[in-house]
Amino acid sequence: MKATEMYDLFAKQVSEYHKTDSVDAPMSTPCADGTFEALLWEKSWVDTVQWHLEDLIRPDDVDPVYALQLKRRIDASNQHRTNLVERIDDHYMAEFVQVTPQPGARLNTETPAWAIDRLSILALKVYHFNIEAHRGDEAHRTKCQQKLDILLTQRADLTAAIDQLLDDLAAGRRIMRLYRQMKMYNDPSLNPELYKK
Repeated sequence: MKATEMYDLFAKQVSEYHKTDSVDAPMSTPCADGTFEALLWEKSWVDTVQWHLEDLIRPDDVDPVYALQLKRRIDASNQHRTNLVERIDDHYMAEFVQVTPQPGARLNTETPAWAIDRLSILALKVYHFNIEAHRGDEAHRTKCQQKLDILLTQRADLTAAIDQLLDDLAAGRRIMRLYRQMKMYNDPSLNPELYKK
Protein backbone atom coordinates (compact mmCIF):
# COMPACT_ATOMS: atom_id res chain seq x y z
CA MET A 1 0.00 0.00 0.00
CA LYS A 2 1.45 3.34 -1.04
CA ALA A 3 1.71 6.16 1.48
CA THR A 4 -0.65 8.39 -0.52
CA GLU A 5 -3.28 5.65 -0.21
CA MET A 6 -2.68 5.53 3.54
CA TYR A 7 -3.06 9.30 3.74
CA ASP A 8 -6.32 9.15 1.76
CA LEU A 9 -7.63 6.51 4.17
CA PHE A 10 -6.65 8.69 7.15
CA ALA A 11 -8.29 11.76 5.60
CA LYS A 12 -11.47 9.75 4.94
CA GLN A 13 -11.55 8.56 8.54
CA VAL A 14 -11.07 12.11 9.87
CA SER A 15 -14.00 13.30 7.75
CA GLU A 16 -16.07 10.34 8.92
CA TYR A 17 -15.34 11.15 12.58
CA HIS A 18 -16.52 14.72 12.10
CA LYS A 19 -19.96 13.57 11.01
CA THR A 20 -20.67 13.06 14.73
CA ASP A 21 -17.69 15.04 16.10
CA SER A 22 -18.02 13.15 19.38
CA VAL A 23 -15.23 11.52 21.36
CA ASP A 24 -17.85 9.06 22.65
CA ALA A 25 -19.15 7.93 19.26
CA PRO A 26 -18.35 4.31 18.42
CA MET A 27 -15.86 3.71 15.63
CA SER A 28 -17.34 2.62 12.36
CA THR A 29 -15.17 1.45 9.49
CA PRO A 30 -15.69 0.58 5.84
CA CYS A 31 -12.67 -1.74 6.00
CA ALA A 32 -12.95 -5.51 6.20
CA ASP A 33 -12.09 -6.97 9.61
CA GLY A 34 -8.55 -8.22 10.00
CA THR A 35 -7.14 -6.27 7.06
CA PHE A 36 -4.19 -3.91 7.12
CA GLU A 37 -6.56 -1.15 6.03
CA ALA A 38 -8.75 -1.81 9.09
CA LEU A 39 -5.69 -1.52 11.31
CA LEU A 40 -4.78 1.83 9.73
CA TRP A 41 -8.38 3.05 10.07
CA GLU A 42 -8.42 2.17 13.77
CA LYS A 43 -5.07 3.93 14.24
CA SER A 44 -6.44 7.08 12.63
CA TRP A 45 -9.65 6.87 14.68
CA VAL A 46 -7.68 6.64 17.94
CA ASP A 47 -5.57 9.63 16.87
CA THR A 48 -8.67 11.64 15.99
CA VAL A 49 -10.46 10.93 19.26
CA GLN A 50 -7.30 11.75 21.20
CA TRP A 51 -6.87 15.02 19.27
CA HIS A 52 -10.32 16.08 20.46
CA LEU A 53 -9.78 14.84 24.01
CA GLU A 54 -6.71 17.09 24.10
CA ASP A 55 -8.92 20.01 22.99
CA LEU A 56 -11.48 19.30 25.72
CA ILE A 57 -8.90 19.43 28.51
CA ARG A 58 -7.40 22.80 27.46
CA PRO A 59 -9.89 25.47 28.66
CA ASP A 60 -8.79 27.20 31.89
CA ASP A 61 -12.24 26.73 33.42
CA VAL A 62 -12.49 22.97 32.83
CA ASP A 63 -13.85 21.17 35.89
CA PRO A 64 -10.89 19.53 37.71
CA VAL A 65 -12.70 16.22 38.20
CA TYR A 66 -13.63 16.14 34.51
CA ALA A 67 -10.05 17.12 33.60
CA LEU A 68 -8.71 14.16 35.56
CA GLN A 69 -11.14 11.85 33.77
CA LEU A 70 -9.97 13.27 30.44
CA LYS A 71 -6.33 12.84 31.46
CA ARG A 72 -6.95 9.16 32.25
CA ARG A 73 -8.64 8.72 28.86
CA ILE A 74 -5.72 10.43 27.13
CA ASP A 75 -3.24 8.15 28.91
CA ALA A 76 -5.23 5.07 27.91
CA SER A 77 -5.48 6.41 24.36
CA ASN A 78 -1.71 6.93 24.21
CA GLN A 79 -1.18 3.32 25.20
CA HIS A 80 -3.72 2.15 22.61
CA ARG A 81 -2.04 4.30 19.97
CA THR A 82 1.38 2.82 20.80
CA ASN A 83 -0.03 -0.71 20.66
CA LEU A 84 -1.49 -0.03 17.22
CA VAL A 85 1.80 1.42 15.95
CA GLU A 86 3.55 -1.74 17.10
CA ARG A 87 0.96 -3.89 15.30
CA ILE A 88 1.60 -1.91 12.10
CA ASP A 89 5.32 -2.56 12.54
CA ASP A 90 4.58 -6.26 13.12
CA HIS A 91 2.88 -6.23 9.72
CA TYR A 92 5.99 -4.83 8.06
CA MET A 93 8.35 -7.05 10.05
CA ALA A 94 6.48 -10.09 8.73
CA GLU A 95 6.56 -8.65 5.20
CA PHE A 96 10.32 -8.10 5.27
CA VAL A 97 11.42 -11.06 7.41
CA GLN A 98 12.84 -12.95 4.40
CA VAL A 99 14.77 -9.95 3.05
CA THR A 100 18.55 -10.33 3.29
CA PRO A 101 20.20 -6.97 4.02
CA GLN A 102 22.63 -5.81 1.37
CA PRO A 103 26.24 -5.07 2.36
CA GLY A 104 26.28 -1.60 3.85
CA ALA A 105 22.53 -1.61 4.59
CA ARG A 106 21.74 1.05 7.16
CA LEU A 107 19.34 1.37 10.04
CA ASN A 108 16.63 4.00 9.96
CA THR A 109 15.96 6.33 12.89
CA GLU A 110 12.31 5.29 13.00
CA THR A 111 10.27 2.30 11.94
CA PRO A 112 7.72 2.49 9.11
CA ALA A 113 4.85 2.57 11.61
CA TRP A 114 6.17 5.60 13.48
CA ALA A 115 6.48 7.44 10.16
CA ILE A 116 2.92 6.34 9.34
CA ASP A 117 1.88 7.61 12.77
CA ARG A 118 3.15 11.06 11.77
CA LEU A 119 1.18 10.79 8.53
CA SER A 120 -2.00 10.06 10.48
CA ILE A 121 -1.47 13.13 12.66
CA LEU A 122 -0.69 15.18 9.56
CA ALA A 123 -4.12 14.30 8.13
CA LEU A 124 -5.67 15.76 11.28
CA LYS A 125 -3.60 18.93 11.02
CA VAL A 126 -4.53 19.42 7.37
CA TYR A 127 -8.22 18.93 8.14
CA HIS A 128 -8.25 21.44 10.98
CA PHE A 129 -6.00 24.04 9.36
CA ASN A 130 -8.24 23.91 6.29
CA ILE A 131 -11.15 24.90 8.55
CA GLU A 132 -9.11 27.68 10.15
CA ALA A 133 -7.96 28.99 6.77
CA HIS A 134 -11.64 29.76 6.05
CA ARG A 135 -12.63 31.12 9.48
CA GLY A 136 -12.16 34.43 11.25
CA ASP A 137 -10.68 37.64 9.98
CA GLU A 138 -8.36 38.02 7.00
CA ALA A 139 -5.19 38.03 9.13
CA HIS A 140 -6.20 34.77 10.79
CA ARG A 141 -7.14 33.18 7.46
CA THR A 142 -3.87 34.26 5.83
CA LYS A 143 -1.76 32.96 8.71
CA CYS A 144 -3.58 29.63 8.71
CA GLN A 145 -3.39 29.28 4.92
CA GLN A 146 0.38 29.77 5.11
CA LYS A 147 0.60 26.98 7.69
CA LEU A 148 -1.70 24.78 5.62
CA ASP A 149 0.56 25.27 2.59
CA ILE A 150 3.52 24.07 4.66
CA LEU A 151 1.53 21.04 5.84
CA LEU A 152 0.66 20.15 2.25
CA THR A 153 4.34 20.30 1.32
CA GLN A 154 5.12 18.17 4.34
CA ARG A 155 2.47 15.67 3.19
CA ALA A 156 4.18 15.32 -0.20
CA ASP A 157 7.59 14.92 1.44
CA LEU A 158 6.42 12.47 4.11
CA THR A 159 4.51 10.23 1.72
CA ALA A 160 7.55 10.10 -0.58
CA ALA A 161 9.85 9.35 2.36
CA ILE A 162 7.62 6.53 3.63
CA ASP A 163 7.48 4.95 0.17
CA GLN A 164 11.27 5.25 -0.13
CA LEU A 165 11.75 3.63 3.28
CA LEU A 166 9.44 0.73 2.41
CA ASP A 167 11.18 0.27 -0.95
CA ASP A 168 14.59 0.30 0.76
CA LEU A 169 13.46 -2.26 3.34
CA ALA A 170 12.05 -4.53 0.63
CA ALA A 171 15.31 -4.29 -1.33
CA GLY A 172 17.55 -4.81 1.71
CA ARG A 173 19.06 -1.32 1.52
CA ARG A 174 17.73 -0.59 5.01
CA ILE A 175 17.48 -2.82 8.05
CA MET A 176 14.29 -2.95 10.09
CA ARG A 177 14.56 -3.47 13.82
CA LEU A 178 11.78 -3.19 16.35
CA TYR A 179 12.30 -1.58 19.71
CA ARG A 180 9.06 -1.70 21.66
CA GLN A 181 8.16 1.52 23.44
CA MET A 182 8.24 -0.10 26.87
CA LYS A 183 6.10 2.61 28.42
CA MET A 184 6.29 2.62 32.20
CA TYR A 185 3.62 5.01 33.42
CA ASN A 186 0.67 2.65 32.84
CA ASP A 187 2.39 -0.42 34.27
CA PRO A 188 1.74 -0.98 38.00
CA SER A 189 4.93 -3.06 38.22
CA LEU A 190 7.12 -0.27 36.77
CA ASN A 191 5.63 3.06 37.89
CA PRO A 192 6.88 3.79 41.45
CA GLU A 193 3.77 5.84 42.21
CA LEU A 194 1.70 2.73 41.54
CA TYR A 195 3.83 -0.10 42.92
CA LYS A 196 4.86 1.58 46.18
CA LYS A 197 1.18 1.57 47.17
